[in-house]
Amino acid sequence: MAPTDERVRVADAVYLHVRRWPGSDAAAGGAPTRKRPFLLVPGLSGNARLWDEVARELSAAGHPVHAVDPRSHGDSDAPPEGYDTGTAAEDLAALGVPGAIVVGHAWGGDVAVVLAAKHPEAAAALALVDGGWLDLSAEFTSWEDCEQALRPPDIDGLPAEELRGYLRRGHPDWSGEAIEATLGNMRIWPDGTLSRRLPVDRHMRIVRSMWDDPPQRYYPSVSVPVLLVPALPAEHRQARRARVDAAAGALGDATVRPYLGADHDLHAQHPRELAADLLALAARIGD
Repeated sequence: MAPTDERVRVADAVYLHVRRWPGSDAAAGGAPTRKRPFLLVPGLSGNARLWDEVARELSAAGHPVHAVDPRSHGDSDAPPEGYDTGTAAEDLAALGVPGAIVVGHAWGGDVAVVLAAKHPEAAAALALVDGGWLDLSAEFTSWEDCEQALRPPDIDGLPAEELRGYLRRGHPDWSGEAIEATLGNMRIWPDGTLSRRLPVDRHMRIVRSMWDDPPQRYYPSVSVPVLLVPALPAEHRQARRARVDAAAGALGDATVRPYLGADHDLHAQHPRELAADLLALAARIGD
């Protein structure tokens, strides 16, 4: 069954786009499934459609799935304020999906950690997909160095076909659907050029929030099982694994499932394998 696209009010005059899949029982016209829902959160400047291939697998196994676009991401509203991890977590709580398995990619992992710490009723388990353990202040000697390194390039006005070709060359093992979903991070104008949905200044406000408010400070308040899913390319693999192991040690109930040699966007590169890992997590906590 195809997903439905809804707009959900999370604050005064702020609506987020949520992409929803029913569980397989509902998709077949039967009684609504009672299996635990999944709440899927994209990374910084990502969008909900990047989860489509994973979400179909989860839905086919009977789980309702909700993939969300944060503020200024995808098809959500773009208010002038609210570009920080804490506000993003409050927005998730306002969606009204209690007891979910919350899956966050990259910065979305940080958001998932804060959600579980501040709203324990919202999360039955967490899956942190190559994120949720990065402390920027430990990676850079100053905010200025961090800002310079992580500021995204200005690509407004770039032809969409040029970016599409770049993605295909750089990720030959991604599906065409994943390539097009990644293009959904941008607006494509009638003349075929792109602009960022999340402007650079708002992107950097979120990065500053990551610097000021790292996820590690919330770990003691996370009481649910956590699956850490790092992508471990050959470069700097040992250091990357050390960060993940430190996070697992600081969390009360954590399991690590590494993907060796994988891309950062695991949900785009390995959607079926990732979905299988998420379903195993659901089975572990009793669906």
